[in-house]
Amino acid sequence: MSIAAHLPALQVVLPLLSAPLVVLLRHGGLAFAVVTTAAWAAFACAIGLWLQVGQLDPGGAISYHIGSWPPPWGIEYRVDRLTSFVLLLVSGMAALVLPYSRASVEREIPRELHYLYYAMFALCLTGLLGITITGDAFNIFVFLEISSLSTYVLIALGRDRRALTAAYQYLIMGSIGATFIVIGIGFLYLLTGTLNLVDMAERLRDVENYRPVLAALAFLTVGISLKLALFPLHQWLPNAYTYAPSAVTAFLAATATKVSVYVLIRFYFTVFGESLVFDKLPLPQIMLGLSLLAMFVASFIAIFQHNLKRLFAYSSVGQIGYITLGLSFDSVNGLTASIVHLFNHGIAKGAIFLLIGGMVLGLAKHGAVPPAPTFDRLDGLAKRMPLTCFGIVIAGLSLIGVPGTVGFISKWYLIMAALEKGQFWLVGAILLSSLLAVAYVWRFVEVAYFRAPLAGFEKREAPLSMLIPALLLVAATIWFGLDTSITVGSALDAAQQLVKNGR
Repeated sequence: MSIAAHLPALQVVLPLLSAPLVVLLRHGGLAFAVVTTAAWAAFACAIGLWLQVGQLDPGGAISYHIGSWPPPWGIEYRVDRLTSFVLLLVSGMAALVLPYSRASVEREIPRELHYLYYAMFALCLTGLLGITITGDAFNIFVFLEISSLSTYVLIALGRDRRALTAAYQYLIMGSIGATFIVIGIGFLYLLTGTLNLVDMAERLRDVENYRPVLAALAFLTVGISLKLALFPLHQWLPNAYTYAPSAVTAFLAATATKVSVYVLIRFYFTVFGESLVFDKLPLPQIMLGLSLLAMFVASFIAIFQHNLKRLFAYSSVGQIGYITLGLSFDSVNGLTASIVHLFNHGIAKGAIFLLIGGMVLGLAKHGAVPPAPTFDRLDGLAKRMPLTCFGIVIAGLSLIGVPGTVGFISKWYLIMAALEKGQFWLVGAILLSSLLAVAYVWRFVEVAYFRAPLAGFEKREAPLSMLIPALLLVAATIWFGLDTSITVGSALDAAQQLVKNGR
């Protein structure tokens, strides 16, 4: 049997095996080489799976049986259009962040802990890929814990002592979310006697007593909402993004909350079904209200932040509101907007945090601990780091939704979904919330471009190993804003498949 037939297993196994290997090696340079190779191999697997799924009939999926045990008796890895799209995002971001990490980690994490960073990064990547590809409900929980536990360690590796507090806060809230998720899965198992998601969905149709089903839906919704930082369950996110090492912040901002959104979509449309979630319950109205609060409140708070990382952390909470807003429409256009913004925001925000990490190193004196990127240190920064500042501005324009960027594509489909539902006032809300994004992006532009540089500045960009991955993501925000065949094409196919199967 060819390697192509085993790509679903290799997608998870390669980064998983790299983690214990680097712990045995206990050498930072070797650990970097091993984990980076595994990440790029996982990215190649994701591309292969995306191409394979594209050749299937509409609505088709790749079913891989672990140990050759057919589902529902055995564990199944299942790859459809949505799965392959999210795998591309997660593995692609890991493949770019790891080369960036080499120089970043050297300055931000003690040398004796470098191997531990790469081991935890490999486990976090394994968990996120496993959550995405598995077709088994309990395995979602297992991989969720793998990614979460490694994330707590990655955040705590930050030099600022507040990183420990941020990691602890995330641990507490993450554990509560995981508990809610496993309780919801337990209810579904008691009702159906199976953990396979497809089999579970079929058996739920025959369940007459809907009260336990509603309880499972409630537990899963709250638990996953904690993980994806849906307002007001976002309290762990600002500190985690602010005090984690730069590479960790970029990777988490681009992938972790997006995978949680994927899990929510998977349970809503594949397991519970669209008719239960959106027709029989007031869940769309609740999600609409929380999404609007995120879009306005979190973006408004972002305007007044003094730390640039914290500003864009709150921006992430607001941008998550756009993703969940698309879900609330219960339409193909709305779901397409959610899926495409899941991808587009991951690219744009990953670029921003990578560039901020390079900025922090550029601000530090030779051999000194990198300072926090507070606005009082950024005066005239565009004259010192022109490429870095230009990249942040371009990615910031994507957050606003300026035409020619990926953010515009997301908001265009959100507006189409609102018009389709006759909710014209929501079009105004989307445009008005974008003005808040203009305000917090302008704060950086004003400081970096319209103020005199601080005394004694020298023109110095981040190392090329950090600058190139970040600028590649900046270029992607333009490329996918102009050519939407991959992003919108995949998102639209996935949305049509989910809506068709969920009815």
